[in-house]
Amino acid sequence: MKKFTALLIILSLLIIPQTGCASKSNNQGIEKTSFHLDTICRITIYSMDGMEEKSEEEQRQDALITITDAFKICDSYEKILSKTIEESDVYKINHAGGQAVTVRDETIEVIEKGIEFGEKSEGAFDITIGAVSDIWDFHGQDDEGEHTGKVPEDYLLREAVSHVDYRGIIIEGNTVRMADPEAQLDLGGIAKGYIADKVARYLEEQGVTSAIVDLGGNIVAIGEKGQSMTESSGELFKIGIKDPSSESGQLLGILPCRDKTVVTSGTYERYFEIDGVRYHHVLNPETGYPADTDLLSVTVIADKGDSAYCDGLSTSCLALGYRKAAELIKDTDGVEAIFVTKDGEVHLSADDTGFELS
Repeated sequence: MKKFTALLIILSLLIIPQTGCASKSNNQGIEKTSFHLDTICRITIYSMDGMEEKSEEEQRQDALITITDAFKICDSYEKILSKTIEESDVYKINHAGGQAVTVRDETIEVIEKGIEFGEKSEGAFDITIGAVSDIWDFHGQDDEGEHTGKVPEDYLLREAVSHVDYRGIIIEGNTVRMADPEAQLDLGGIAKGYIADKVARYLEEQGVTSAIVDLGGNIVAIGEKGQSMTESSGELFKIGIKDPSSESGQLLGILPCRDKTVVTSGTYERYFEIDGVRYHHVLNPETGYPADTDLLSVTVIADKGDSAYCDGLSTSCLALGYRKAAELIKDTDGVEAIFVTKDGEVHLSADDTGFELS
């Protein structure tokens, strides 16, 4: 393991040409960004089927239309799974006073995944954290862009955590009700990964053979990097894991990827500081305060199609701390992880993750 003196904060996406190859791809792809799910989302298409007879401008327009339609999928799922949009399934459950609410199949699927991670993490990950997360504000900024916020009163947190228990979610067919009428769902720790899977699947259905979907750090690599809109380059995508404290953009390392999902959770994502103490957004369901973890970030890697699973797993690992998180990854088939601890240590769950330290 390698020790770093600076605190290393993951994740920034960079696509880096693979060096040492006979041929290199200069294709920068067709890219578009949009704001969904409370974060900046980016989709880049490098190649698609059916482009051989089209001009470069036609290829570009087709790719942009496909990306625009993919973002509409983000929007449609956000309207189902958000806890703040009044017409969403989650909002209706949270305001039903314990009555059963009929919801969509997708909502049931995400809630069931959340319950699964509640069990896997022994309650460290709990999708009924909504009453607690409502009390904290990790989004505020002053005119200089500095994070603002204040620590909630202890009595408010004690009251809120008394309503947190994923085991009180009752699912019967397509209905959901909360055994505790005051309990509040918050699917923010798992929904982005679920939506990333749906977006990637849609792109492939539209003939996309090479693309990167990046929903605020929930990344799906479709295929390998295209040399052009009509052909593959034979190069792996390379996801750069960056040290943001470096003004020059120095990397911690790179992760070569083909048909993979890469999801990072970190205490640096949303936070504020008071008197030198950092309060981050990953909350302890038992206390209501930020989880007391020795991990700065967790990056979970799995095959494409498992982004929802990686999302819940990365958040669970972050809340558990390094020792328990490493055990959880070891006991979970088909996933690997990169852990960065507060003391600057980088730990890999296996030597064959492909991660290359800079």
